[in-house]
Amino acid sequence: MRFLRSATGLACSAVTMFAAQSVLADGHGEAVPWELGLQPAATPLMDSIHNFHALLMVIITCVVLFVLALLLIIIFRFNAKANPVPSKTTHNTMIEVIWTVVPILILIVIAIPSFRLLYLERDIPPADLTIKAIGNQWYWSYEYPDNGDVSFDSIMKADNELKPGDVRLLSVDNPVVAPVGKVVRVIVTSNDVIHAWTVPAFGVKIDAVPGRLNELWFKAEKPGIYYGECSELCGKDHSAMPIEVRVVSEADYQAWVAKAKSASVEDANRMLAALEASHAKLAAAVKQ
Repeated sequence: MRFLRSATGLACSAVTMFAAQSVLADGHGEAVPWELGLQPAATPLMDSIHNFHALLMVIITCVVLFVLALLLIIIFRFNAKANPVPSKTTHNTMIEVIWTVVPILILIVIAIPSFRLLYLERDIPPADLTIKAIGNQWYWSYEYPDNGDVSFDSIMKADNELKPGDVRLLSVDNPVVAPVGKVVRVIVTSNDVIHAWTVPAFGVKIDAVPGRLNELWFKAEKPGIYYGECSELCGKDHSAMPIEVRVVSEADYQAWVAKAKSASVEDANRMLAALEASHAKLAAAVKQ
């Protein structure tokens, strides 16, 4: 009984922590204290990953509870005191068929949505925008081939460069800018060693390999700032290769592109920050 009380306490704690996750996760594409599970989804890809994760949790929970029930039956019913004369049964055809067929069926249930998810990840729809991400030791470079000569390096901000709202070790000087609701294809490569372009809230991750072009896609469903990092160990400053994606409205994106072409990416980013601040003030005024 003491064991059962402990198990019940652990289950209640898990439920409480999962509830805390839903409260604490701010949906801005960054991890938060006491967060469990996956980051909130910002794309259809990540929605599918969340659904697959939920299915696996149900299956795993059922398997664990079933095994736990078997263990408890064995412990309390077939111990030496309760069952002094053990059975000498050596084979049971039905049990052997069940423990062979049931795991196969479970694997089929897991495999079907898994293959669908892999297909969704790799089947890139017609893109509205193409961005080229290039890994370097230790920063990212970006090119916008659909928008002329727009290209820039993206370097992690030092502690003394952080501004209000920035995230230490994740904010960069020149973030990727993408329009909301558009299919964005990202071509990924590297100039030196293997890196990896990863944004958890988008559900995307792919290696940046020298001499090779890999690609992924995302379609952000809501404006915001989303963070990722290089997730291949690429050298001593591997931890200094964050990814910041700023998803904005189509109008703001076009204004950013025009400013980047006519002036510089730095000027375009300052203009974009001013536009976002203006939008925030307008939204706050409307709420009041």
